[in-house]
Amino acid sequence: MRPFRKNVAIAIDGGGIRGVMVAKALTMLERELGRPLHEVARLTVGTSTGSILAAGIASGLDAQRLFEMYQSLGTQIFKKTLASRFWFFRGYRYSRKPLEAHLREALKDKTLGDLWNARPSTALVVTTFDLVSNYTRFLKSWKPQYQDWPVVKAVLASSAAPTFFPVLDGRYSDGGVGSYNNPCFMAAFELAHILKWNPKETTLLSLGTGRSREHIKVGDPDKYSALQWIPHVMETLSEDATDQQVHLVKAMYPGLDFRRYQIIMDKPIGLDDPSQIPLLIQYGETMGANILNDELDPLLRTRLDPAPTMNAAATRSASRRQTSRSGSLRRSRSRTRTKSARAPRTR
Repeated sequence: MRPFRKNVAIAIDGGGIRGVMVAKALTMLERELGRPLHEVARLTVGTSTGSILAAGIASGLDAQRLFEMYQSLGTQIFKKTLASRFWFFRGYRYSRKPLEAHLREALKDKTLGDLWNARPSTALVVTTFDLVSNYTRFLKSWKPQYQDWPVVKAVLASSAAPTFFPVLDGRYSDGGVGSYNNPCFMAAFELAHILKWNPKETTLLSLGTGRSREHIKVGDPDKYSALQWIPHVMETLSEDATDQQVHLVKAMYPGLDFRRYQIIMDKPIGLDDPSQIPLLIQYGETMGANILNDELDPLLRTRLDPAPTMNAAATRSASRRQTSRSGSLRRSRSRTRTKSARAPRTR
């Protein structure tokens, strides 16, 4: 594994029980480093299940503790009952009480401000979607309006996945509802513009929670019921936004040591399926090996890099032809890209 740079940040995607694979991978990374990640990373960012892991690291928990917590949490949180099967009558499947109890035991009564005011200071950023104000809130440990928030509350707000858990405080839903199920761009923005870290001296680890190899076939959507549309739409939008965040980091922070890791799953694994924990652990071992061997997410690299069939000369030739046809078009596109890459609102 290539050594980390001076500053280290970690960003972790949402994904429910699939957070098991990330927790397992982090145990392998800590074993390689010879010390816990909370001694290495001074910025941790997470959405939903990623917020549990990010908050745990920021609060001083080692990866093995988090891994064990996930294994015991799964069957307790996602316990199948009559209420979970007929969830559409009340709007959600599971009670958040088991999750809250585990979080309170692990994170105690720490506040976001406690993390920021500790020495050394740790910046924690957790995403949640404010349904009342209709925008993503970034709960940051350094922001005065959030410093009194218990870390437990921030995590519960970020992981209140629609249809799975109830909304928190009548307004806060899962951070993945917006564009930040993958919070790597938020992490890059934070480290460069808020913490003022030099990207050339910074390593950002971005950990996904798996993407399925399977895709729907032509005609399948014609057969969907109203309830079947919900998971498909959520998963599709989440994957698309995930790729966009990675592209933004690569495009806007070229000097950053950005390492994105993802697992391609042979079949879909539900966010609430603890029966798949043994398989998720195997995926976690693969992700851990990828981290140690510097094997980045191959699918995203293929999607975002130029087409491999075009050689360098052909690429340059095509670029010259496009420029000669319309230099103004090139400038217009440049302005469009600048507008679209505008920094996220940091409420």
